[in-house]
Amino acid sequence: MAETKTSGIQAQEAYSISPDGENFPLPKKEEYAPEFKRIEKLAKRARADGKEIVVVMGVGFVGVVMAAIIADTVDKKGRASKFVIGCQRPSTRSYWKIPILNRGAAPVKAEDPEVYEIITRTVKDKKTFTATFASDALKLADYVVIDVQCDYLKNDLGNMRTGEADMAALEATMRTVGEKIPPRCLVLIETTVAPGTTEFVVWPILKRAFAERGIKSAPLLAHSFERVMPGREYVSSIRDFWRVCAGCNAEATRRVEKFLREVLNTKDFPLTVMDRPIESETTKIVENSYRATILAFLNEWSLFAERNGVDLIKVIKAIRMRPTHNNMIFPGPGIGGYCLPKDGGLGYWAYKHILGFEDGDHIFKITPTAIDTNDTRSLHVAELTRDALRNMGRYIAGAEVLICGASYRQDVGDTRYSGSEMVVRKLTEMGASMHVHDPYVEHWYELEIQDEYPSPGHSWSRFFRNQKDLTKLRVQKDLAGALKGVEAVIFAVPHEPYLKLDPDWVVKKAGKQIAVIDCFGILTDENIRRYFELGCEVKALGRGHVQRIKEAVRKKPRR
Repeated sequence: MAETKTSGIQAQEAYSISPDGENFPLPKKEEYAPEFKRIEKLAKRARADGKEIVVVMGVGFVGVVMAAIIADTVDKKGRASKFVIGCQRPSTRSYWKIPILNRGAAPVKAEDPEVYEIITRTVKDKKTFTATFASDALKLADYVVIDVQCDYLKNDLGNMRTGEADMAALEATMRTVGEKIPPRCLVLIETTVAPGTTEFVVWPILKRAFAERGIKSAPLLAHSFERVMPGREYVSSIRDFWRVCAGCNAEATRRVEKFLREVLNTKDFPLTVMDRPIESETTKIVENSYRATILAFLNEWSLFAERNGVDLIKVIKAIRMRPTHNNMIFPGPGIGGYCLPKDGGLGYWAYKHILGFEDGDHIFKITPTAIDTNDTRSLHVAELTRDALRNMGRYIAGAEVLICGASYRQDVGDTRYSGSEMVVRKLTEMGASMHVHDPYVEHWYELEIQDEYPSPGHSWSRFFRNQKDLTKLRVQKDLAGALKGVEAVIFAVPHEPYLKLDPDWVVKKAGKQIAVIDCFGILTDENIRRYFELGCEVKALGRGHVQRIKEAVRKKPRR
């Protein structure tokens, strides 16, 4: 909040601040009508040119790229066929995205250069994409795409069953949509939601709104989840990837199928049309629960490997030679990302609270266990760090520890539900002084603004003590400077720059013998051997053969 003086009376003006620190005053009540007139004029011109009007609700991580893809759509003659209005609630947290977008700039950070190119092209060159805070834009829509967050809030660490789906934002958005859209407008939910949400939560909301407006026809509602993958092919993961869809009735199914075939590359990546939205919703939940389960399964074998002299990294590589098992991956210090840590929880919760069954704890055995295992796996990294320092005659309390990698996966800057966060929090609780380096992450908001991010009262900090000072932690970009004076280095994410590090250089920059923790099979056997030769201690997730290398180095005659 910023204060301004007016006629001797102190008034407060609310601002939305972008990640780069630019302030944008929130729109006042009198600004809504002129803003709608601006949008209405643009939509009228677009419709006169033969374009359909698409409103995308939510221009966050997924919504803004989907909106740009739709705005980039052309017909068979190569003419732009859609005009897109990105609509974002004018809150202090999110309003800044609107003026940033209208400049032709991306409100998200991405490793994929096409993100910036497609937004600039559609906003500034083709002029088929604009953003607004005026929800009255819904009155102009032929299609509405919903990309509003639906989260699963966990109330306990390592006990998914006590959590709950947070559908408040989605339900509020759908009430607004129902009050404003034209009767023949198709509403497409892209958000990953609890199975049953589209038919048994959202459709009734729209039906009630239509009845109150005296509209006799049934709302046209469909579901089609995205399968976005952050990284260097971010745009392609939305546009050039297989989709599943379903409508609440035959007309909605026909319309959503037509729409998706127009805006996505369904020629090379065929569209799967399901009978009901609950099948589309369940598809997303099951495929992510399957992936989470496979990763959790490897946790027990990781511990087995550590305790029995086995290198699980080599085991997995050997297994992957078999074509039927070539997608097996090592889980690292937790799986992270927005989807896998929570989606199974949405299914578990829906079974009782939407679909009305009371035997969920009897039915769901594997999915909750997998999520709980993945959520707590990173705590073992803190134990390995403690043990490595103890082997060197040092203590974790008061130790200077550097974690290399804040993101949840290699070569991206996405920190959502990163396993590294749990490592930092646990080691901080144990008294370590933490430092962080990541070549792709600018701000680690889960730490820097933990009191309000991802939402007030839901930071992982509530599960640990001694977390207050983590708001001061900043991501460093100079690895040499970050290494100076540290006693332990944790390689948490296999970012490309970390794969090429020379142990001699690392130890030299640290200025002393250090404890080295490998969370992702980053170190080669030669690297591990060299660290031991330099007098360091090495521990690694799932790599029990490290002890064998250590013993071999110690037995080797010194020159």
